[in-house]
Amino acid sequence: MWTGSSKPPVGNFENCARCEKQFTVTKYTMAANPPPGWLCHVCAKASGQDPFKKPAAPKKRKAPRDKRDVVHYVENRLPTMVNLCIKILTQYIDDVESLGDIGSVNLEAIAKAMAKTRSLTPQNASLFYNASNSKLVFFDATNLTSLAFESLVYMNPNLTSLRLDFCGQLDDSSFKLFTTHLPALERIELLGPFLVRAPAWKLFFQAHRNLEGFLIHQSPRFDLDCVQTLISSCPGLKELRLREVGKMSDEFLNEIASLGPNSLAYLDLGCPATSCSDDAMIEMLQELGAGLTHLDVAKHETLTRRFLDEGLAGHTGNLEFLGISHLPELTDKDVTAFFSEWENTPLVGLDASRNSDLAGESLTAIMKHSGLTLETLNINGWKDVEEEPLQGIGRKGKELRQLDVGFCRNINDFVVKDWLEGEKVRGRAKGGCKNLKELKVWGCNRVTSACPRKPGLALHGVESHVIKTR
Repeated sequence: MWTGSSKPPVGNFENCARCEKQFTVTKYTMAANPPPGWLCHVCAKASGQDPFKKPAAPKKRKAPRDKRDVVHYVENRLPTMVNLCIKILTQYIDDVESLGDIGSVNLEAIAKAMAKTRSLTPQNASLFYNASNSKLVFFDATNLTSLAFESLVYMNPNLTSLRLDFCGQLDDSSFKLFTTHLPALERIELLGPFLVRAPAWKLFFQAHRNLEGFLIHQSPRFDLDCVQTLISSCPGLKELRLREVGKMSDEFLNEIASLGPNSLAYLDLGCPATSCSDDAMIEMLQELGAGLTHLDVAKHETLTRRFLDEGLAGHTGNLEFLGISHLPELTDKDVTAFFSEWENTPLVGLDASRNSDLAGESLTAIMKHSGLTLETLNINGWKDVEEEPLQGIGRKGKELRQLDVGFCRNINDFVVKDWLEGEKVRGRAKGGCKNLKELKVWGCNRVTSACPRKPGLALHGVESHVIKTR
């Protein structure tokens, strides 16, 4: 018999402390309560204890998590009408083609709808193809491969105008077909032709001497030789865009200037890797300025007041749109003096965004010069412009359609109300931007969800979690 206080070894014989019967000790044997002694299995169960019950597993502690309900994406349980239409069109594309001519307006609307979801593919792109097409626009060609661009050329041989946005897979092999198989092409607009090299560009220009519009955006391989070939081969050029061209330099401007007066009407040289100089810009405007109606020199960061006074003021008079965003050398006094003396016809569009030194005096001069005709105005980033000049937009901007006042810190609900409804003068509303369709107020933290709205206005950037719609 085991007489120690600790549990006897398994296999020993013991007498039950309650019924005094002898039993064999197992690993399930339990001590008597109150002690001393040990209980057989029968007496242990009778006392309310289960010797065979497994011990409860320790509870696992949950790792702490953020109490906020963060939604990383929103799942659309019901497809939108656009998605349904696109799905049906792509699923039954052969039947759609059998309907005959859908019409260029409807095709362009379908292309815009498909661009929102990047649904254009090599398989369904043929919906837009026709040998009689003279114009073709793809707003998002991301999914089109090099072979798909070749098919585009073969199936639209009579194109005179072509626009391809996000055409990053367009390469030399497919672009050569643009050179050889689109003889009637007069205008081409490309966004993102990264893979097209200089020799392919030059062959294209030499084969299209009647080119009137050449507009490219983001082309790092486009160099000075390409510009020289373009200018010498296409003397009738009317539209030129070389935006975000990494190799832009003063030599580019010298070549462009050789087109001579009364040539270009549209010129966009914005966002270069390295800014061009005042001298090169002024010399170019001496030759081209009189005929220009659209000029954008955004992010030419070394341009100073000389460009305004000796270039724009001295040689332009018919501009309808001016882009002077991201020009840090310009001051409020510079722009005020320029617009106060500029003899150009009133502008229809102005982009002067991201010029943080510009303020109320500049805005007042701009509205005095062009306020009655402006349809688009962008002063995003004018952080110090005062409330009174901002209210002046509503007094004169009757034709404004698009207005971007992001990060203008003095914008508030009352200013927005004056723009939309007009200022109250002796109980009557005067002025107001009656035609405004789009208003951007990003970074204007004094504009709240209570600011007024009107039907047909797209208001973007209100810093509020809940935006009420009427």
